[in-house]
Amino acid sequence: MELLKPPPTMKLPTEWFTGDAWADVIHRGEEPSRARANMVRFSPGSRTAWHSHGLGQTLYIVEGIALIQSRGGDILEARPGDVVYTPPGEQHWHGAAPDRFMAHLALWETDEVSWLEHVTDAEYNGPRVSTRAHP
Repeated sequence: MELLKPPPTMKLPTEWFTGDAWADVIHRGEEPSRARANMVRFSPGSRTAWHSHGLGQTLYIVEGIALIQSRGGDILEARPGDVVYTPPGEQHWHGAAPDRFMAHLALWETDEVSWLEHVTDAEYNGPRVSTRAHP
């Protein structure tokens, strides 16, 4: 067993995020492991740019209200305890609601991420569907 010393919290770059977001690395597997886990905290209204992950991504909502959208789909309003998976290559974004901080645990397996354009205010402010409305 080994007690790991975590690296300092890092502010996430404006090239990939609108607004303020910070990440704490929880796990970055050493070869042959590809496992990655970060706790990511978003200020109200902040969000990622459109992006996709080579092997997909799972988000576990810890705090606040998360907004998550796949290209061409509804904006999903997710709450603490919700788990959202985006499959490999699916373009999506995620961030905080305009009036709430949000934190999620992000899990993925590879650093193969394709970063695209920023989410516009019109896209961010589109109609939402609550996870509480889904079975």
